[in-house]
Amino acid sequence: MLNRAAMRLLTAVPTLFVLVGLSFFLMHAAPGGPFDSERSLAPEIEARLAAQFHLDEPAWTQFGRYLGGLVQGDLGPSLQYEGRSVASLIADGAPVSAAVGAAALLLALIGGVALGALAAMRRDGWLDRSVMVLALVGLSLPSYVVAPVLILIFALALDWLPAGGWDGPASVLLPAVALALPQMAAIARLTRGALGEVLAAPWIRTARAKGLPERLIVFRHALKPALLPVVSWLGPAAAGLMTGSVVVEQVFGIPGIGRYFVQGALNRDYTLVLGVVLFYGALVIAFNFLVDLAYGALDPQARLE
Repeated sequence: MLNRAAMRLLTAVPTLFVLVGLSFFLMHAAPGGPFDSERSLAPEIEARLAAQFHLDEPAWTQFGRYLGGLVQGDLGPSLQYEGRSVASLIADGAPVSAAVGAAALLLALIGGVALGALAAMRRDGWLDRSVMVLALVGLSLPSYVVAPVLILIFALALDWLPAGGWDGPASVLLPAVALALPQMAAIARLTRGALGEVLAAPWIRTARAKGLPERLIVFRHALKPALLPVVSWLGPAAAGLMTGSVVVEQVFGIPGIGRYFVQGALNRDYTLVLGVVLFYGALVIAFNFLVDLAYGALDPQARLE
């Protein structure tokens, strides 16, 4: 497991380098610039701003300059938020995005495993079919469709929760549910399939023959090996929650990193977009690293390999 973890960490640096390189040149290839506006600036002012942020240099020179600052831990200044560095903007938005993402991941994991286990225990029954239909609906509806529906029902019609903004724990619930539903559906399907295979294994039949209660068999003996596919899914699930939060944060008006990413892309704030992409990329790598460790803890064969 230590060798596997070391290999994962060694591949993180070239992965982030490729990610930053692609994002940098794609952003610079897009039409428009960071200082384009409805009211055009005077040519001398625009030239002065371009020189201040080194935008008048060739793209390869700018990329080398950016990498030099990145090695020193400097993400550069924001081109649109005057006097603010990209690192400070990410530091402001990260706790908000982390709170929503963690709540969504926890909700998806608990709800998905519980629904999948119930479906597996009542295989081919009405409960199993109902859970699978709900899972199919959850997978089919993207977060940007679910989010307005949740606002209409729970904020406007029932007036139970705030429709947007960031004002206490109640503001986390609707965005977390909108993000969690697709991942909850996927986890429910994975749990149902894996647990159904484990419950059909010979050693489970032996446990039943010994008179062990069904709940004890499921939750003490069968659930742990059945969670291996779920653990493998947590890495892509975390990535899906992070990328989905970009849109959901805009819908709910949450001051997280997703807002900076969208506004930075619209305003051609190159350094801000690159900083957010790098932050998300590092998080995805970290989640995959933790998933590898968790997989080894659950599967003795993985530890031996």
